[in-house]
Amino acid sequence: MTNLLEYLRGTLTPNNMQWLGEHLIEYAKEESQLQPYTVEELLQMAETGRQQIAEGKYYTTEEVFQFCEEAEPQLKAV
Repeated sequence: MTNLLEYLRGTLTPNNMQWLGEHLIEYAKEESQLQPYTVEELLQMAETGRQQIAEGKYYTTEEVFQFCEEAEPQLKAV
């Protein structure tokens, strides 16, 4: 998380940081209303993830970084 924070500090304008912070706080308030997952649900999600990986349905780290780089101009425009 620290690396993400440092990355955002280095790439976002103060206005973008404020916008992101406000939206994250609002989202966290909404999410706090959710019920926790059961053990069975967590195990099923893990199994689904393993199946998706076996089927080749995943992104590499390099692909994720590329998506982030492509989205960066959009973030700065907010």
